[in-house]
Amino acid sequence: MDPTPRLSGKQRAALRRRGQKLTVIVTVGQAGVTAGVGEALEQALFDHELVKVRVDTDDRDDYHRAVDRLTADHHAELVGKIGRTALLYRERPKEEEETGRRDVTLG
Repeated sequence: MDPTPRLSGKQRAALRRRGQKLTVIVTVGQAGVTAGVGEALEQALFDHELVKVRVDTDDRDDYHRAVDRLTADHHAELVGKIGRTALLYRERPKEEEETGRRDVTLG
């Protein structure tokens, strides 16, 4: 079973509307997707579920590679991209909501 949520068009549109008023929480710098970026994104997805990520690069291919890697590594869904900003979503599992803890090992 694929752990990545599959969103309907209506769900994706609703998330994009919610994402318009969000500020960027995670920034991928010139060093690319580092362990620190991964940890920050993991915490942000746990805390917020919907996260705006900015990728500071002028290279379009680098941007797409960074976003693809983040979505794959963190089992997130790409909701949308505008310029150098991507909107990522990962639903928090019910057991994490109930306990307020996440049982995730970062590698």
